[in-house]
Amino acid sequence: MPAEPLILEKASALCYRLYDVADEIDLEKVRRVLAQDARRLKLSRENSQYIQLPNPPVAYELGRRVLALRSGPATVDATARLFDHGAVSLILAVPIPEGTTLEQLTVLADELYDSQALEALASELLEGVRKTIASAVRERHTWEQNESYTVLFAERIRGNPSAEEAVARADLARLLLGEVGSKPLSRAESEAVTQYRFSYTEEDLAVIDWNSAFVYEPSGSRDIPDLLEIANAQLLEFRFYDELLDGHIARIHDQVQARRQGLGSLFRSPYRDLVRETLSTLVDLNEFIERVENSLKIIGDFYLAKVYEAAVRRLRIPAWQASVTRKHHLLEQTYGLLKGEVDTARSLTLEATIVALIVLEIAMAFLRVFEH
Repeated sequence: MPAEPLILEKASALCYRLYDVADEIDLEKVRRVLAQDARRLKLSRENSQYIQLPNPPVAYELGRRVLALRSGPATVDATARLFDHGAVSLILAVPIPEGTTLEQLTVLADELYDSQALEALASELLEGVRKTIASAVRERHTWEQNESYTVLFAERIRGNPSAEEAVARADLARLLLGEVGSKPLSRAESEAVTQYRFSYTEEDLAVIDWNSAFVYEPSGSRDIPDLLEIANAQLLEFRFYDELLDGHIARIHDQVQARRQGLGSLFRSPYRDLVRETLSTLVDLNEFIERVENSLKIIGDFYLAKVYEAAVRRLRIPAWQASVTRKHHLLEQTYGLLKGEVDTARSLTLEATIVALIVLEIAMAFLRVFEH
């Protein structure tokens, strides 16, 4: 006998779109600009002190907007959250009608994961956020890519099933993948998608995948979605700097090839400007790494810490971090080589000047002898 389907009584889809908009955002200045509308992120669960937010992101409401869906227009609540390391997260809370089954939710999730209408609405909201916080950003820039994530957040399910019952009665792997085809997933694929599954009590459940998560939280606490948002903001920043370093390393290669040394290098190294630019990039990168790594600190092994660490692994943040670190080391080595070339050119210039002065002194001595 097939399991009775889960029916949602109170739920929403939290659709996140994260953008890198600046090198740094002054959150205190943002709070002054927004006055009473701004609020700092604060985790609410018991024992949440095991996770510290040294400089908690600032959020403010953007009001309600209309999102075009295949089933018809939906009114969504929009929120902006700002991180000091330059990221802006837009949260579009799409209401899920009461009585929706998990199978129907899978169809909606499939649409939301790649919704062009949602992307367009987020882009429109982003422009407004940029204007609002313009005075609080340092080194504003535009990066074409973004990070997207969807949390299917259920507060009440008909019959109040336990976490184990919910897992048994729902194909959560298909839900998280947005798989609407008729063929069942393989057991290996289902297990791979749902391997990061957590429950603190018998009544709550969090299943985390790389692009989406299902959170069943009767208490209504959004701590887990908030932690998933922070993890995605960190992923966004590592991706941004990974691409930035790729571009800088390629530019160094092209400029070195173009600036072949000639006689002029005895008096001025062709790499002086390049050395200064590389040093500036290294300084900015060191500041970035410190801000991102300090955006969240784990000081205990409590439930939320375990969920966050699992999200970090699932999003493959360590791999991106390792890539940035490796390129950072490569850039440091390149800087050392270029700096050596500049120092060598300066030494040659100094030596040439000394030789010229010696020759001049000898010539003056000969002139004095001939005069006598």
